Amino acid sequence: MSKLNVYNLSGKEVGTLDLPAAFGEAVNPAVIHQAIVMYQANQRQGTADTRTRAEISGGNKKPFRQKGTGRARQGSSRSPLMHHGGIVFGPHPRDFSYTIPKKVRLSALLESLKDKFGSSSLICVDDLVVDSAKTKDFVAVLANLKLSGKKILAVSDDSKESFKLAARNVRSVQLIRSLDVNAFDVMKNNTILATKAAMEKILKRLQ
Repeated sequence: MSKLNVYNLSGKEVGTLDLPAAFGEAVNPAVIHQAIVMYQANQRQGTADTRTRAEISGGNKKPFRQKGTGRARQGSSRSPLMHHGGIVFGPHPRDFSYTIPKKVRLSALLESLKDKFGSSSLICVDDLVVDSAKTKDFVAVLANLKLSGKKILAVSDDSKESFKLAARNVRSVQLIRSLDVNAFDVMKNNTILATKAAMEKILKRLQ
């Protein structure tokens, strides 16, 4: 059975956390890909819009005479063949969102966590507390854990207001609850920094 080391905010090891046997198996990137494509599609606004010839103003009059100009005959300036005419088969507002089965989403989360665990990018701490609410103290914590300069997904369910104040000015840190963790956020960040309590809840979700 794989074990995840648990550290305190000084960077010292204070215990371990048992991981499911699946963390010792090879990563399945295909499942991760399915989930990430879905999450990215769901973030699309789908607001691109073009006007068809029916929506272009003007065009009731023939733009030039039928013969004698050397140009191709035209009956309306709204024609897609004309400059500033309508667009044929152009994009219109639409909803790109879709869903995949819950089991697939959870499987993708498991595989993404396995990937981070395999690359030593899954860090577990006993708690995330910065009583002073000062950003410099939180930056010092990241330095103790050797996470300076990395994009971090911080997972904690019982973060105090002081910790949120200390972390909000660090642009490379994204704070999230264990219930909201997904494969897209895991793969988007370099490192996962989770409290032991939050990690246990995530593992419970994956059972």
